[in-house]
Amino acid sequence: MKRIITIASFLFVPALFPISAIAQFPEQLSDRYIRVAEPGQLVDSLNVWGDVNSSGRYLVPEGTNLPDLISFAFGYTSITGREVNIDWARTQVEVKVSRFDENRRSVEVAYFRYRYHDPEPVEMWEFELQNNDIITLQVRRRPSLADYVGVIAPVLSVLTTSILLWDRLRD
Repeated sequence: MKRIITIASFLFVPALFPISAIAQFPEQLSDRYIRVAEPGQLVDSLNVWGDVNSSGRYLVPEGTNLPDLISFAFGYTSITGREVNIDWARTQVEVKVSRFDENRRSVEVAYFRYRYHDPEPVEMWEFELQNNDIITLQVRRRPSLADYVGVIAPVLSVLTTSILLWDRLRD
């Protein structure tokens, strides 16, 4: 009787749970993590979002600093826009680190802002990342005169055309 149950379970279990479905689950789950740390190292799991070339959940060695983490995410994304030549001197980088404090049930936030051509603030190198921190990066470009003209010119064109049409139709 015991052999019949063993044979029956061997025949019916794969029909209920196809092997391909079981094999795919762990693979899909692991695709969401980016492992930087070597196997056996103590790691921190950090979320990297925003204007980086490879955002995701990173498994990095303990003691990793913010500039190294940005490097693991392949750096800042390039600014997209109509301009071919971007004035990087007018570009500002903002890094925000959010940390949930379970004891106080609050979120602590640290901000780092600097111009793209300036060196990273010393505080970024000294800031200690912890497990489950959320790091958000944003690259901003301060608007130039050409940006303002690009917004104002179409509005003035529509207003001028409307006034001329109204004047012509009134006569």
